[in-house]
Amino acid sequence: MSWFELQRLVDQAETNRGLRRSLRRSRSEQELLQAARLLGFRITRHDLHAARVKHRQERRQEARLEQGLSAQSQVG
Repeated sequence: MSWFELQRLVDQAETNRGLRRSLRRSRSEQELLQAARLLGFRITRHDLHAARVKHRQERRQEARLEQGLSAQSQVG
């Protein structure tokens, strides 16, 4: 699986403005995958889908935690 490659791409894009700019030019998932591959990253559609699912789950969990903290502060 190329999950490691996707994480490497994200890590490098966070610190490399040129790489980030190249990836932002992508207008579709296919273009993003092609750009990443041309830059030497071996990622797949499955990796992108898995990352989206994981991100959504993390956001939901964070929202639940915030709601719980908010409810606790209203009680006390």
